[in-house]
Amino acid sequence: MKKIRQPIVTIAGHVDHGKTSILDYFRGSTVAAKEAGLITQKISFTCFPAENIKIRCANLLKKLNIDLVIPGFLFIDTPGHAAFSNLRKRGGSLADLAILVIDINEGIKPQTSEVIQILKANKVPFIVALNKIDNVSSWKKPKEKIPVKESLEKQSELVKSEFERKLYDIIGTLSLLKFEADLFWNIKDFTKQLALIPCSAKTGEGMEELIAMLAGLAQKFLQGKLELSDECKGTILEVRKDSKMTYIEAIIYDGKLKLNDNLIVASLENPIETKVRALFKALPLCKGFESAKEVEAASGLQLQLTNHDVLPGMPFVVCNNERKKEEIKKQLQKEISKKIRLDKEGIVIKTDSLGSLEALMYLLRQKNIEIIKASIGNITKQDIMSAYTNQKFNQLNSVILGFNVSLNEDEEKESSKLNVKIITGEVVYKIIENFEEWQKEKQRKIEREKLSELTLPFKIKLMKNCIFRQSKPAICGFQVLAGSLQSGKKLMNIKGEEIGRIKAVQSENKSVEKAEKGSEVAVSIPNVTIGRQIKEEEILYSNLTEEEFRKLKKNKNLLTQDEIKILQEIAKIKRKERLTWGV
Repeated sequence: MKKIRQPIVTIAGHVDHGKTSILDYFRGSTVAAKEAGLITQKISFTCFPAENIKIRCANLLKKLNIDLVIPGFLFIDTPGHAAFSNLRKRGGSLADLAILVIDINEGIKPQTSEVIQILKANKVPFIVALNKIDNVSSWKKPKEKIPVKESLEKQSELVKSEFERKLYDIIGTLSLLKFEADLFWNIKDFTKQLALIPCSAKTGEGMEELIAMLAGLAQKFLQGKLELSDECKGTILEVRKDSKMTYIEAIIYDGKLKLNDNLIVASLENPIETKVRALFKALPLCKGFESAKEVEAASGLQLQLTNHDVLPGMPFVVCNNERKKEEIKKQLQKEISKKIRLDKEGIVIKTDSLGSLEALMYLLRQKNIEIIKASIGNITKQDIMSAYTNQKFNQLNSVILGFNVSLNEDEEKESSKLNVKIITGEVVYKIIENFEEWQKEKQRKIEREKLSELTLPFKIKLMKNCIFRQSKPAICGFQVLAGSLQSGKKLMNIKGEEIGRIKAVQSENKSVEKAEKGSEVAVSIPNVTIGRQIKEEEILYSNLTEEEFRKLKKNKNLLTQDEIKILQEIAKIKRKERLTWGV
């Protein structure tokens, strides 16, 4: 029988639902408390050996009839603000299993749904940790260590009722996402139902059950998938640079990695050849790294390579055979090309790693959003030019979405000058949400521009003591009560009589094409005498033709509420003039 490795488990979920706190409980550390804002900033891995599983939950393993075969777990703690459940290896997801963490008090948030979609797309088996049960109103922690089911049964009827209400809210939402879920002690067939484990990383309730259920799931679903082969394969997680050195954090998920091994690392263009110059193995329970000559999968590593141009998220293969080198390069590049499928037109996206690039692409494709360029790294002038070129074909595509990336001042000025929209952030669903809002607003502006040839509805009032010239042309001060006053447009009074046409509009001694609601401006009107056709404090409207009125009525969704109200007032005035207008 071949040697098996420990399963790789990603811990994912909505920001601040307690992912790192759950790991902290297992490894006996307090990483979460040290993180900025208590949010995990970078991926970290935790080696959790089998002996620790046995120490933590020996009685429970025996009760559940789980004969522990796996050598432990390699946990990956993913940033709550990222879609890193899409970490990749060659041919699939880096994660063999996942723990989806949900705060039972907050339920399924947009980012939780996002992670579920990605886990589902990658066919990663997972269990759900219903964390923070201690925050359920009036929950009492048991005085002695007992199973979480017993802890729940000992709670008051009020607490049980509150727990059940929150539980069934989550079960209902999971049902809408096509998952049949239940509390783990009610499940008979784990292949058909999703297991929910109530727990608290703070009090420790349910934590043993969580690790035991994970062990059972691993041994049920991963038989034959964890056998080690002779070929070493892995994934670059992070590239960390300081003033003296560049360190690579990586995971190997198959084979052995040795000092001085030759690596072929995938890239977005051509695969990179590099060599292992220094090798450090992660110690169990996050106790640092130790120098090593060789490391066996699955393991978290720190490397120093001869080539530092490798990108986060990229798969790699050890190749010490010159004859196989080209074949491996082709295979790696074929995989990347398959993952990064681009369209003939669309938006530009930038992320900090391959995993997050794929995750963002996947979620955008779910919404039928096309992508013309996708790459890793900070936003460059070249990216801005690519987005700018899109304006010729579709203004809605003149945008760059950036996840966990930045742009410097020069790029910011360039994007502003070229009218390229840049939307960045550390929460994928929020980036997409902001993009969709921008697209809607942009589409509305584009459609509204088509109405610019028409006279838009406005309403103005001749201000008292603001007559600068009575006639030839009349020049006086008007206040814009509603809508947008436009130069060159015709005016009518409340009787529907045409008064004249606006020749020019001035604001603060400068000519302007239009003036918005609330503005006070000087207006010149030829062929009108103040006191005869217009009087002080008289209200005037834009004089629309019937054709203009009908077009505006048809495109009412592009008008403001003020403009719609004025249109209704104009319709009433015109009806008095026996015209069949109506809004």
